[in-house]
Amino acid sequence: MKYYEKEFCLEVWGPYACFTRPELKVERVSYDVITPSAARAIFEAIFWKPAIRWQVTKIEVLNPIKWCNIKRNEVGAVASMKSSPIFIENKRQQKNTLLLQDVRYRIWAKFEFIPQSKRKDSKNPLIDGEEAEQFLKDEKPEKYKAMFERRASKGQCFNQPYLGTRECVASFRLVDYQNEDLDAPVPDCKDLGIMLYDMDFKDKNADGDWKKADATFYRAKMENGVIIVPPKDSEEVLR
Repeated sequence: MKYYEKEFCLEVWGPYACFTRPELKVERVSYDVITPSAARAIFEAIFWKPAIRWQVTKIEVLNPIKWCNIKRNEVGAVASMKSSPIFIENKRQQKNTLLLQDVRYRIWAKFEFIPQSKRKDSKNPLIDGEEAEQFLKDEKPEKYKAMFERRASKGQCFNQPYLGTRECVASFRLVDYQNEDLDAPVPDCKDLGIMLYDMDFKDKNADGDWKKADATFYRAKMENGVIIVPPKDSEEVLR
């Protein structure tokens, strides 16, 4: 696995965040800090192509960890075309959520460039083979580097980034770490325990759906506000 040498940095912040612990299913309880999968999703919301795969390398916590408890109304059923309509008043559930308040992170990541021959589902049905060959003729990592930096510097994104759940909207900016003074992370050291790393998706079936998705975890430690994220294939990632 070869990652492109350029490391990118985003500063993200929001009034609320909820990175839900998977072991607590009834009431939502957030992890203390952002998970690598949530951080990766922010980069993908700004720019993603089949030719690249994002790898978060470091997370810096810029605001002290603060908690907030809220009560939300949720619907305890899933609507479906095969089932009868849902009467919300009969399915309404009130649940408590322990989430983070006033969060701000600096996230570092780089991307792996995937050659055309190693990509899955890389064919575009809207263009023929000759057009696809012309489109991929000048495909290089530098091309995607420039595209990401241009989009991130202008605040552009494919979908609105969020902090764990879609209700917790995230703001972001591209950090020019070579030419600007960076705020120091919080001076806290803490063993955050076993934390969700990401979902490991397996092969797809004939319908194009994933056959299986396994959760992976890692031991997160914050040293002076900095969390080092191991590579996806590292032995530190627990499967």
